[in-house]
Amino acid sequence: MKKNLQQFFDEFMYECEFVQKARPATVRAYRYTFSLFMKIAPNASLQFLDTQLVMQFFKTLQERKRIVGKGIVKSGIRKSTAATYWSKLNTFFGWLVGHGHIESNPFTKMVYPTPSYEERKFLKKREIEKIITAIHCHHDNNVLLLKRNLVLFYLFIFCGLRRNEVLHLQIRDIDFERRVVTIRGDTSKSGITRQVPLHSTIEMYLKDYLQVRKRYTTPLLLVSRNRDEGLTIEGLKRLTEKIKQASGVQFHPHQFRHTFAVNFLKSSNNIAKLKQLLGHKDISMTMVYLRCLPVDEMRGDIEHLTIDNFI
Repeated sequence: MKKNLQQFFDEFMYECEFVQKARPATVRAYRYTFSLFMKIAPNASLQFLDTQLVMQFFKTLQERKRIVGKGIVKSGIRKSTAATYWSKLNTFFGWLVGHGHIESNPFTKMVYPTPSYEERKFLKKREIEKIITAIHCHHDNNVLLLKRNLVLFYLFIFCGLRRNEVLHLQIRDIDFERRVVTIRGDTSKSGITRQVPLHSTIEMYLKDYLQVRKRYTTPLLLVSRNRDEGLTIEGLKRLTEKIKQASGVQFHPHQFRHTFAVNFLKSSNNIAKLKQLLGHKDISMTMVYLRCLPVDEMRGDIEHLTIDNFI
C-alpha cells in the first residue's frame, strides 16, 4: 500500500523529534505549516508536488482574508511569515528528495523571500516605564503574581532571553553566589548552553519572589497562577495582552530581546560579547540586531571622523 503525503510527513516528524531532537517549538512550527499547506492544497501528493502548486499556496495566503482581534479583517501575510513557511516546507521537501520519494524539490526553482526588517523592533525607555507601571498596577491584588511578573519582564529586559528560555528556567538555573543565570542548551533555540550575569535589579526581585513562591514544588522558576506548574505559553500570551491594554503599549516579548541588544551595544559597543549573551552560533545572526540601532546613536562616531586622522 502506497503512503500518502501525510504519512511521509509523520515519518519526517518522527526523525525530527526523536533522532534530531528538535525543540518543541520547532516541531510545532513544522506541524502547523504542513497542516496549513494541506488545508490550502488538499490535493497535494507525491505525484502532484511541483513549483506551481507551491506558488499557488503562497498566492492563496497572500490573497485570503481573515478576521483577527475584534472583528478586524486582514489580508496577506508578512514577508517574514512567508519566509518561515518557505523554510519549513523546503526542509520537508528536501527530506523527501533525500529519501528518494520525489525527484526534485519544488523550492529549488524559487527565490527565498528574504524578510525585510525596516520597522523599529526595540522598545523605548518611556514604553518600558509604562509596561512596568502597568505590572505594578494590574495584578489582581495577588502579591505572588506581582512579584512573578516583575521577575518575568526584568529577565526579558536585562538578560535578553527568548520567550521559551524564560518559561523553561528552573530554580537550579539561578546561581546567587556567582550571580549568573544558566540557559540550558535543551531549552535554547541554538542548542547552546550559556550563562548570563544577573543584573542587580533582577537579583533583588528574584530573592523577593522566591520568598512568596515557597509553596510550589515545580522545579520551574515562573509558576502558574492556580496550579503547581510552570507558566505556560498561553498564560504568557494572556498576561502580555493584559499588560498591553493596561499600558497602552503594543509589544510582544521578543521585542525585549531587541531592546536588550540595542542598549547593550549602546553601552558596551562590543558585538562579540553580545553574541555570547544572546547565545548565537554565528556572529552574522547577532549583526541582525544592528539593523534597529537608532541613527542618532552613531552620530557621535561620525563626528569623531576628521580628515587629519584618515589613513
